[in-house]
Amino acid sequence: TGAQQSATVANPASGASSDLLPHFQLEPEDVYIVKNKAVSLACRATPATQIYFKCNGEWVHQGDHVTQHSTDRSTGLPVMEVRIEVTRQQVEKIFGLEEYWCQCVAWSSSGTTKSQKAFVRIAYLRKNFEQEPTAREVSIEQGIVLPCRPPEGIPPAEVEWLRNEELVDPALDANVYVTPEHSLVLRQARLADTANYTCVAKNIVARRRSASAAITVYVNGGWSTWTQWSGCSTSCGRGWQKRSRTCTNPTPLNGGAFCEGQNVQKTACTTLCPVDGAWSEWSKWSECGAECTHWRSRECSEPAPRNGGRDCHGPELDTRNCTSELCTHAAPGAEDVALYVGLVAVAVCLVLLLLVGVLVYCRKKGGLDADVADSSILTAGFQPVSIKPSKADNPSLLTIQPDLSTTTMTYQGSLCPRQDGPAKLQLPNGHLLSSLGAGRHTLHHSSPAAEGADFVARLSTQSYFRSLPRGTNNMAYGTFNFLGGRLMIPNTGISLLIPPDAIPRGKIYEVYLTLHKQEEVRLPLAGCQTLLSPIVSCGPPGVLLTRPAILAMGHCVEASAENWSIRLKKQSCEGTWEDVLQLGAEPCTELYYCQLEAQACYVFTEQLGRFALVGESLSMAASKRLKLVLFAPAACPSLEYNIRVYCLSDTQDVLKEVIQLEKQLGGQLIGAPRVLHFKDSYHNLRLSIHDMPSSLWKSKLLASYQEIPFYHIWSGLQPFLHCTFTLERLSTSTCELACKIWVWQVEGDGQSFTVNFNIAKDTRFSDWLVPDEVGTPALVGPSAFKIPFLIRQKIISSLDPPGTRGADWRTLAQKLNLDSHLSFFASKASPTAMILNLWEARHFPNGNLSQLAAAVAEVGKQDGALFSEAEC
Repeated sequence: TGAQQSATVANPASGASSDLLPHFQLEPEDVYIVKNKAVSLACRATPATQIYFKCNGEWVHQGDHVTQHSTDRSTGLPVMEVRIEVTRQQVEKIFGLEEYWCQCVAWSSSGTTKSQKAFVRIAYLRKNFEQEPTAREVSIEQGIVLPCRPPEGIPPAEVEWLRNEELVDPALDANVYVTPEHSLVLRQARLADTANYTCVAKNIVARRRSASAAITVYVNGGWSTWTQWSGCSTSCGRGWQKRSRTCTNPTPLNGGAFCEGQNVQKTACTTLCPVDGAWSEWSKWSECGAECTHWRSRECSEPAPRNGGRDCHGPELDTRNCTSELCTHAAPGAEDVALYVGLVAVAVCLVLLLLVGVLVYCRKKGGLDADVADSSILTAGFQPVSIKPSKADNPSLLTIQPDLSTTTMTYQGSLCPRQDGPAKLQLPNGHLLSSLGAGRHTLHHSSPAAEGADFVARLSTQSYFRSLPRGTNNMAYGTFNFLGGRLMIPNTGISLLIPPDAIPRGKIYEVYLTLHKQEEVRLPLAGCQTLLSPIVSCGPPGVLLTRPAILAMGHCVEASAENWSIRLKKQSCEGTWEDVLQLGAEPCTELYYCQLEAQACYVFTEQLGRFALVGESLSMAASKRLKLVLFAPAACPSLEYNIRVYCLSDTQDVLKEVIQLEKQLGGQLIGAPRVLHFKDSYHNLRLSIHDMPSSLWKSKLLASYQEIPFYHIWSGLQPFLHCTFTLERLSTSTCELACKIWVWQVEGDGQSFTVNFNIAKDTRFSDWLVPDEVGTPALVGPSAFKIPFLIRQKIISSLDPPGTRGADWRTLAQKLNLDSHLSFFASKASPTAMILNLWEARHFPNGNLSQLAAAVAEVGKQDGALFSEAEC
């Protein structure tokens, strides 16, 4: 090296180049050695008198350099280019110590310059895949994830997928994408996706193929609708009639399950036989009349013709001549004419009296006061009550005489006489339940809820019952009339409010509210759609409502207009799901409306049926709330111990089901539930366990973490997703467990659970449950509402008409933070009633009436003359 440097200094370049440091026009770059082929490294510098390569800190022998000299045409400076070759043997000599690298050093009279380092690596690609896709059979529209971990290689292998030996291009098929971990994801399986899938890994060395995985997309069969009943098999007497259906909606394909149940139904029928009529005996002859005739008659009644039988033939009256002392032939005189005139006059008077009576009856019936609160018709088992119209001098709105001989339930509330004229309610400082006078009335009626078995037995006769759950665990039901009421499924956050006068007077309905499990109802989801709420049915479908009922249910969406498109879906009578409302858009019908709050939604509907809230993400920032819950056995007789981590949609009904399931399994809650925001980023959810004392416990999990696939969580159709961590204690005397469980979404936020409890003694959370809701599942009439009926009517009559300075229902909506729904309230006949109904649905049973009273009073203060003292 010293000799080379001396020679370089002794032979400096002449002219202007003597004052310049060399700079590189070409520097060596990283290369891969494929098989046994040597690779070439080159560098070029100007001005340069000498260039040599140094590899791994040692100078390369001068004889291994190939040198070329030239002149730069633009500057006239000398240019030197040098090349060397590196063989596989040279690189393998230092394999395992460090990477093989080479670098150029150029000299000029002004000094030296070094080039960048170029690394030389031996390229390879292993034969065996770390993970290969496996064959699967999936139902149509189900998500599919085919994992693939390519063989180890340098450079790292690129991955592509083949479907029946044809390249899968996600850019051409929106239903397909490849994750950063090289897994192939089919968002929704289609029949065309039935194929053999192969994962192909390749780099500059080789191309490897995984074993092919056969994916079969099957379709389970579904019944068509029943045909009409055939005619009775006999034309007279007892026979049979039948109807049929076929397993073609859809037809089972690719090994899908055939329809369960009968394809033919038979039922007995009876056709009434025709009976021909026959004459009775002739009556006796009448007395001989003035016309010298007498008569006799008979009837076609032995038997009378029925069921299409033939009528009797022949005359029913027989006359013949006779003679007696009465038989004369005198012409009719003036006395007979007077008799006929008198009969006609009597008939006209009777007709006039009848018309007067009908008019009086109709006027009395139409004059019944609309505010009479008749609760006696809640059930059919009570005696009729006396209802009288309200008059100006009548001190009470109600005249009800209950039948006290029957078993009754008592509801008490303050009742106030109706105030005629423009006077309105004044609530300056009072409570809505403050006394309205000495007059108090008790409404008596029997229990509205029938026994569960009897109610289900009655439902079983209806066609819609086939799609309802069997049993009454997740069902509430009751009998309702114009007084309204509510149904609640305890510990689920699901309720149905039927406001007063929603059911027409004179109508009585048995109404049910039921929660469906996802496996019971097939809700098709397309694209990025996800189920955000429980699936709830209320009915029967034929209930006639004159005002919207309010269905309340929880949801798990973090709603924002820019991230979500949320739709309310309703199942039609034919079984198909239809979009009836898009939240945030202008409603296309007045039958439905939905208010979405932080954790619950309130659906206004004038048609009962089956509902669900479905969302479609508009960006990867859209997120759902997951409830993370940990359970473990309450007792552990063996060395093995399991911790189950559930990832649930954050709604009360799912949590209730998991708690009931764990109680059956003997599990106890070992930590308070946590909330995780799960984003639409196509990344799976990962779970891992850490910080266990290795001297006492060890994990039996082979991998460092577990994963729940993204689409299993995102669809919302699999409610009880969980991972199990199996631990082993080294001694049966070990009872203390301390560890951390991490739950996170890849490239997302995470949660850490600190687990620290005593297996044998710690039962702090073993009896943890959702707090029980107060009250019964069915409440009818006044007991179902916080606001007394007559005070409610007074508020409505006061605030519905437009008020001076805005002192009307619009101001009340603003006070209750409901002013974003003004257009919906304004579309209804009574906007104030809608506001009060929504307040009842949101605040039962713990609503603060004082706050509502204060809001109403604030409205009244805007116009001093708006409210006047009501005498009660």
